[in-house]
Amino acid sequence: MALSGLDIYKLLPKTNCRKCGFPTCLAFAMQLAKKAVDLSKCPEITKEARAALESSAQPPIKLITVGVGETKLEIGNENVLFRHEEKFFHPAGIGIILEDNLSENELVSRVNQINRLHFERIGQTISVNLIAIKQTGNDKGKFINAVKKVSELTKLSLVLYSSDAESIKSSLEIVSLRKPLIYAADKNNYKELAKIAKEFTCPLAIKEDNLEKLSELSQLVSSEGADGLILDSGDKPLNKKIWDLTQIRRLALRKNYRPFGYPTIAIVRKRETYEQIIEACIYVLKYAGIVLLEGFSPQQILPLLTLRQNIYTDPQKPLQVEPKAYPIGQVSVNSPVLITTNFSLTYYTVLSELEASKVPSYLVSIDTEGMSVLTAWAAEKFTPEKISESLNKFEITGKVNHKQIVIPGYVAVMSGDLEEKSGFKVIVGPKEAAGIPSFLRNL
Repeated sequence: MALSGLDIYKLLPKTNCRKCGFPTCLAFAMQLAKKAVDLSKCPEITKEARAALESSAQPPIKLITVGVGETKLEIGNENVLFRHEEKFFHPAGIGIILEDNLSENELVSRVNQINRLHFERIGQTISVNLIAIKQTGNDKGKFINAVKKVSELTKLSLVLYSSDAESIKSSLEIVSLRKPLIYAADKNNYKELAKIAKEFTCPLAIKEDNLEKLSELSQLVSSEGADGLILDSGDKPLNKKIWDLTQIRRLALRKNYRPFGYPTIAIVRKRETYEQIIEACIYVLKYAGIVLLEGFSPQQILPLLTLRQNIYTDPQKPLQVEPKAYPIGQVSVNSPVLITTNFSLTYYTVLSELEASKVPSYLVSIDTEGMSVLTAWAAEKFTPEKISESLNKFEITGKVNHKQIVIPGYVAVMSGDLEEKSGFKVIVGPKEAAGIPSFLRNL
């Protein structure tokens, strides 16, 4: 938790020497609290006070990066327990577990299928982030070969899922530049894996079934020089796992408890398809930074990615598209003109139905600050005046040779007023987007 100006003042030398450029230490402390100046401006501060102030300035949950380049995954650096308080910033990483005992053909097939797990939804591309290669036995060579093969087939970030330090180190000699996550250190191997993580500058997951022991392990591993940690409270029933994840998050945010100031990881152990997705969804909600599971079929992954997308949007700022007139298909001067809002979900729902209709059309997105049709109408953001203004702004009369527009059926009440203000003939369309194809074919 950030210190107040008075808390900072207590740690300063209180000499009022003015070397920092401020008339008093209290004035300097107040600027420090607002992050308007840097601590280095004070030449008289003690080492102990400096350490305490630098520690308090760190984010409550450290930002950890897995992987490199365009597919790198950043997790952590969250500020709140509940998204309505502000928002969640770094979406949880979704990863698929592949065991090293798969045949080469099966391994190649699965990686190729995982690479295709990306979808477009409301104008955004959503996809999985990681592939975890799991060592299933004592055959180090089999694990290393699997790591090498997967790294050749995918650009996704990697997880080296093994407790054997030799297997991890040998694999990192092949894929160290990919900065994979090492999973996982425990009380028996933490010194070896912490040393390897430090040597290759890779993030390291640590695992203990008990929160008190996990806290101790976090401090031990940090003392070994590995500080890019991800926490795992072990395998346990779902309700207990959620309790652990919540307590780790709460202690980090509310108590500024540094041993828990790292993102978390959860592994789905369920075998049934629907149980895997239910458990994975719960982990995304509370509060895993990475979720690993074995299922990789599109019907499993799409709902999980959709949930993540919804959770990691700003609840106070709806997703919006740019307000303008969009040509859908090979439009002509005879194409119909449909009116909608710039709320992404509304726009893309209407867009998909327009494309399905095969009727080239203009779709005019009105700036309603990201509100849906009825919400915008009730809030007076979707009004005859605003629609008329947009029709002129987007020069609709220069795009078509008719004076007709189609409005959503739910706002039919504005038809008369809109005709008067816009000069266009208003046609009331269907209430639901699903009715658009048949409506246009009969227009």
